[in-house]
Amino acid sequence: MSERIAVIGAGAWGTALAILFARAGKDVTLWARDAARAAAMRETRENPRLPGAILPGNLAITHVMPDADILLLAVPMQHLRGILPALPPGPPVLLCCKGLERDSLRLPPELVADRPAAVLTGPNFAHEIAAGLPAAAVLAMPDAAARAGLIAALRTDGFRLYGSPDMIGAALGGAAKNVIAIAAGVVIGAGYGENARAALITRGLAEISRLAAALGGRPETISGLSGLGDLLLTCTGPSSRNFSLGLALGQGQSLDAILAGRDAVTEGVVTAPALLARARQAGVDMPLTEAVTELLAGARNVPQTMAALMGRALKDE
Repeated sequence: MSERIAVIGAGAWGTALAILFARAGKDVTLWARDAARAAAMRETRENPRLPGAILPGNLAITHVMPDADILLLAVPMQHLRGILPALPPGPPVLLCCKGLERDSLRLPPELVADRPAAVLTGPNFAHEIAAGLPAAAVLAMPDAAARAGLIAALRTDGFRLYGSPDMIGAALGGAAKNVIAIAAGVVIGAGYGENARAALITRGLAEISRLAAALGGRPETISGLSGLGDLLLTCTGPSSRNFSLGLALGQGQSLDAILAGRDAVTEGVVTAPALLARARQAGVDMPLTEAVTELLAGARNVPQTMAALMGRALKDE
């Protein structure tokens, strides 16, 4: 008998995961906070948060917290702490959100202490997952046997899962890439070119690796799917909310105007200052993260930011 899977959070990513696993014939329930929204999705078999995707007939949709054997938490990062007390006790939780909590500066696995937890992350756009296109991700969890069991339960023909014991590194890669993606968008929007974007991605990878080591993660994790893979996708894909926000900033739009025109959360905006604060606590230099934080705060404009980065003291790579 297959495990019962509950996806908590009916945004684009949660909906895409629910579609993926339901299409593979698994027993899946999608939970939405709002009763009216859940009812509308049951009726129309569509979710406006993921246009064009059809919800399979075997996918249950509810606003009542479901019982399950595996819980996938796909709520926005800033809502993670609030949803944890409402979860049914016992089942392992797979943390599918990316970012740091604004006030505590904690990563997702640092908020879960009372049950088995894993991090599910990687270079995945929701609309491609929902369309059934091939993809890969990392499932990070220290317990090797439990990790293998979750991978066996969640694998599908088109969604390849790789295991890792490094939850901190995997979570950090998924959070930090959103900040670097904003910078990549700024570079392209301002017309600084592909050379600059390639350099930025490479140096972004280096600073994330430094912080991973300082927080007890593995630098090599950042060279995998949850770091480099996610960076490449998010820094080059026009579907990335963080890249597109940076693109608009580079073209001269204000942050307030950009955010006013969006319904979906752009996690990098909140993550940047939290990531910089966490890095400073750890004594880690993260110049790109600092530059994005200052740009978002209005402390510097785009030309000033680029001049500051290019004028840093020279050193070996």
